[in-house]
Amino acid sequence: MHLTLLAVGSRGDVQPFIALGLGLQKAGYTVRFATHSIFEATIREAGLEFAPLEGNPQAIVQGEEGRAWMESERNPFKFASGFRRLMGPVVRQAMQDALVASEGTDGLIITGPAYYFGYSVAAKRNIPYVYAYLQPLHPTGEFPSALSPMSLPRNSVFNYLTHVVGGQMFWQLMRPIVNQARHDFLNLPPEPRQGSFPEDMRRKIPVVYGYSPSVLPKPKNWGDFIHVTGYWFLDQPDWTPPQALVDFLQAGSPPIYIGFGSMANRNPEQMTEISLAALKKTNQRGLLLSGWGGITQADLPDTVFKIDAAPHDWLFPRMAALVHHGGAGTTGVGLRAGKPTTIIPFFGDQVFWGERVTALGVGQAITRKQLSADTLAAAIQKMVSDTGMQGRAQALGEKIRSERGVENAAEIISRVMG
Repeated sequence: MHLTLLAVGSRGDVQPFIALGLGLQKAGYTVRFATHSIFEATIREAGLEFAPLEGNPQAIVQGEEGRAWMESERNPFKFASGFRRLMGPVVRQAMQDALVASEGTDGLIITGPAYYFGYSVAAKRNIPYVYAYLQPLHPTGEFPSALSPMSLPRNSVFNYLTHVVGGQMFWQLMRPIVNQARHDFLNLPPEPRQGSFPEDMRRKIPVVYGYSPSVLPKPKNWGDFIHVTGYWFLDQPDWTPPQALVDFLQAGSPPIYIGFGSMANRNPEQMTEISLAALKKTNQRGLLLSGWGGITQADLPDTVFKIDAAPHDWLFPRMAALVHHGGAGTTGVGLRAGKPTTIIPFFGDQVFWGERVTALGVGQAITRKQLSADTLAAAIQKMVSDTGMQGRAQALGEKIRSERGVENAAEIISRVMG
């Protein structure tokens, strides 16, 4: 049986789905991965088929408009309007690309923003589909939407409303683009439904969520067609670290990891200054990973090492604590490593995961408005000195390491597609 996986987003959005694709391949499926061309080499090296989708989200995020979008943090109106402005053209072209990519396939797995074109392609092909997400999107009263304003009261009524209102806002902004693309590329009538995820719940569209139930348990109101499987980790056990990195790690105590993935900052030099000052205040060694405004190793003290890239599954267990942007994938790998975490969110669901690590007692969050050398130093000091936080992080890491996220998801998808 042949399955096609549709994914739109940055490396952190795509990488877990490569792991899912490999799990499905192991279960006996032939898997085609349709995503942006910047990931073609990685996908082919993993042994999966590749098909191109329009767009380069990394370039979008690093542009002026993309950086302004990231500064929305948790303002849902700015985030939704920015999403439509930047991703609308990508979604439109991707609908045509996805139709080509799905030629000859028996089913679709639809992820992230591919929601806005994937189910239309499935309707055109008359094939089954499954949604697969890295953050909770279906309505519940047990926690707020990952994009809800932080100022709202936290109770079941308001929590549920954040999901419904937020989802409706995104859907109504994207609906004209979706319907025009359905007409132009698929010869389909306008989408009749008036909403998004509440409608999917009514229709019981199968969903697999790629995060740990130990981090966020499945809400009681989610039906048996919604599954929280555990994280989908794509490890690189054969990676060989550069000798300079090995020498640095062996030269002293485990360092503090500080990195923000593909999240660009309007002032990376300022972020570098804050990070170095916080490490100096706490007398901690540090490891900086990417996005540091052209700074070189020669510019850094002997207690700080900079590296452009390294797999998190190798790196994080060797750290004392972690500081990062709070992407779903990075957060999952950090929690699996059992390390205390400080999240400095940029936008979207990153604030949500910052609140989760805080609620679980395994870390804390600092908003970008609050960020300074003093606040980061205080967070680092707490992570390296709070034995309770360290113990909770280790215990949570053990639970996550015992889960079979990819295998669980593959079994569920097999039942649906079968």
